[in-house]
Amino acid sequence: MSASPFVADWIATLALDKSSRALDLAMGRGRHALVVARNGFQTFGVDVKLDAVRDAVGAAALEHLTVRGWCADLTMFPLPPAAFDLVIVTRYLQRDLFPSIRGAVRPGGYVIYETFTVLQRALGVGPTSPDHLLAPGELRALFAGWDVIFDEEVVTPEAVARIVARKPSG
Repeated sequence: MSASPFVADWIATLALDKSSRALDLAMGRGRHALVVARNGFQTFGVDVKLDAVRDAVGAAALEHLTVRGWCADLTMFPLPPAAFDLVIVTRYLQRDLFPSIRGAVRPGGYVIYETFTVLQRALGVGPTSPDHLLAPGELRALFAGWDVIFDEEVVTPEAVARIVARKPSG
């Protein structure tokens, strides 16, 4: 699967020093971690599946890039606080991680988040459990108090919510 155009475009657009630290959370085989690394970021990725982490790190090495990957269940091992200038999450929803995600972003840093909404059920493919589907407006509410740079919910070709939000500096 290729990188999300939404994520790839925003990675290239954000006003961040390219030596900034970026985390691909629930990175799978690294489709977004590779985009981040290609853009010059110090790239980190975490996933609960060890084989996926190994594949992502290996794919980066084949391109002479570095992705520092680790395997962890983030419900047991929280993200380090204020460690990243950018956190990317796609096609993944675990509501109890939002405090940790918000806390892992440095002041002035960004989150790029894209995942399915409840309207995905009507399309007959993808997740169906309410545990893995956002309610209308939920993603924006989860970043209340942050500067929302971009926010949308679409229904085609997939029903997803997308946000780019910046953590206040002060």
